[in-house]
Amino acid sequence: MCAIKDVWSNRIVGYAIDSHMRASLAVRALKNAVCQRGFPTGTVVHWDRGSQFGSKKFRKTLTCYGLQGSMGRVGACGDNAAMESFFALLQKNVLDRQSWNSRRQLRLAVVSWIEGKYHRKRRQRRLGKMTPIEFELIMRKADQQAA
Repeated sequence: MCAIKDVWSNRIVGYAIDSHMRASLAVRALKNAVCQRGFPTGTVVHWDRGSQFGSKKFRKTLTCYGLQGSMGRVGACGDNAAMESFFALLQKNVLDRQSWNSRRQLRLAVVSWIEGKYHRKRRQRRLGKMTPIEFELIMRKADQQAA
């Protein structure tokens, strides 16, 4: 699985699931994120030092959508803390709960947990005890009223 997180709202805005972790998986996750966010330009996309993110295919996709790439430094473990936290929660709440009979069932469980629990029910201290969906709704409404 490859996931893209909006660190402003802690929402997983793009993800892709497959049996491999190649550049094509990272590109699919990135394209999902771009579509989900309405094709934002100038957005910084930060990633760890995985080869799939440093690939020509991934960098070309960044450029195509007008995104700014940012790769973590060697030994900078805090760079990827937000994603490590997400994957630890996914492991604890989905992957370690039971055995799956098929990849299709596992994929459905992962998507259901992200969209149903992580985004809509899991309150986060950094967001003022709101869920990512609540945070985005309130902040966007406040931004529209200010304009």
